Amino acid sequence: MSTKTIKEATKNTSKKDADNKNGNSVNAKDNSSDKDDADGPILGSGRSYFNDYGVAVGPITHIREEREQLLSAKWNNFSVQLMGATIGGLVSNIDLREELSDEIIAELRSALLAYKVLFFRDQPISSEQHVAFAKRFGELEVHPFLPGAEGVPELVRFEKSAEMGGYENGWHSDVTWREVPSMGAILHNIEAPAVGGDTHFADMCAIYDGLSDEMKERIDSLYAVHDYIQAFAVLVPEDKKEEMRKQYPPVTHPVVRTHPETGRKILYLNRFFVSHIEGIPKEESTELIDALCREADYQEYQCHFKWEKDSIAFWDNRAVQHYASSDYWPEVRIGERASIIGDRPV
Repeated sequence: MSTKTIKEATKNTSKKDADNKNGNSVNAKDNSSDKDDADGPILGSGRSYFNDYGVAVGPITHIREEREQLLSAKWNNFSVQLMGATIGGLVSNIDLREELSDEIIAELRSALLAYKVLFFRDQPISSEQHVAFAKRFGELEVHPFLPGAEGVPELVRFEKSAEMGGYENGWHSDVTWREVPSMGAILHNIEAPAVGGDTHFADMCAIYDGLSDEMKERIDSLYAVHDYIQAFAVLVPEDKKEEMRKQYPPVTHPVVRTHPETGRKILYLNRFFVSHIEGIPKEESTELIDALCREADYQEYQCHFKWEKDSIAFWDNRAVQHYASSDYWPEVRIGERASIIGDRPV
């Protein structure tokens, strides 16, 4: 697929999309574009591109069933309020300072799989309680480039201020440059600005489901190269670069991975850590990565969380990407994150 073809394909509007804009009922499963374009547009699910800028409009129809399921979900040990159409659950009636039973931990894991990110308010946990809670879900990793909390290496400390601004304001999944990236992450907010500093989460399962059949066929067999140098090279001292490169060489992960617990397909690439897609020209690779990653920009796939002191977010790093707004400088934002070791993407 050439760069020109991708640009043309992403502007294509199918007859079914036109019917949907005119108010006719469209079945999301059947709403792929006409087969005469061999490469196909990115969009499915009732949307269409309506101008030369690649802006898509129209109802995202395929999320309806999952949204309704989440709205009606009931939990035995806590309550959950749905925050986005298919992503984000605000959990109440639970105290994470307590030693939770295996039954509650199992139900929290089920809720995480369903909502993909869980939020908690008013949880004044200590660093030790934070680590203990995270370990209930698996072994914790230690980040090789980011500083840990004092005396607790399992906790990455994010301390943003006038001296250290936030550079996490781009869509990404954590540590995809690892051979075995994180399963999930639990971030405890210690200090939040009065305004700004929200974190946004995008449902990469729903995004994949919303691609056209042609685009799915195009990317299902592709592999992307992930490399820490994309984002963290400036943090590595010159005399350590060779050592770190040997320890963390570029790794290859599928562009579309399968969730090991839910079985769902996930669009699994980002512009922070992916250098290129294997087997296609660099220019085409860059164009395709950018076009696919831009799907996370649509708010229908997102939920947004405003941080308060002692708020916690627990996200499934396999299923979502996140974007930390950097709109609060020079105010202070401090958080600590525990990351749970996952599995190699397949």
